[in-house]
Amino acid sequence: MEKHLNKKILSEVSQYYTNKLSEHGETPLGVDWNGEESQILRFKQLLEVIEGSSHFSINDLGCGYGALYEFLTEKYQSFDYSGFDVSQNMIEAAKKRYAKARFLVAHEPDDVADFGMASGVFNVRLEQSDTDWKRYIEVTLDILNKTSRLGFAFNCLTSYSDAHKMRNYLYYANPCELFDLCKRKYSRNVALIHDYELYEFTILVRK
Repeated sequence: MEKHLNKKILSEVSQYYTNKLSEHGETPLGVDWNGEESQILRFKQLLEVIEGSSHFSINDLGCGYGALYEFLTEKYQSFDYSGFDVSQNMIEAAKKRYAKARFLVAHEPDDVADFGMASGVFNVRLEQSDTDWKRYIEVTLDILNKTSRLGFAFNCLTSYSDAHKMRNYLYYANPCELFDLCKRKYSRNVALIHDYELYEFTILVRK
């Protein structure tokens, strides 16, 4: 049942983002973000988990057209990057943009890296129930934990969002519940970042 559910979710999410890319191209709007400024702010929160490592490897789960890779090249001199996305079109776009990076069509990394990232992959639940989507998040976090040697980071829309701005096809997670889950299940060193000007939060898990 769980495998069937995940397959259905991944198929729906893939089609959603393929449509976004077709409509908006290789831009933040093409991966369903509001703009470049918020995208950069989001990346900065996620990369706090790296804490100035001089060289590292990273798995980018839900990489889209590779925007995080471009951001990394501007900040770090030495790193190994692998990007994964369920949308074939996204991966094809990423490969054309960044020939030096590694991109694969997949819903989970094929190898362990120092760090794992998941940006925006828990937001678009479409018509899935809260129960099914929570289970999907938990399964994906297990994957991030399994494929990350030193730590991982992810973000979610927050349940503290203004009610009149919330959309029923999006999922707004309870930050306290996910912090507690990560603290109990993955590491004693967990940080919750909820003080930047977006309707979301970031969780960092350090091992």
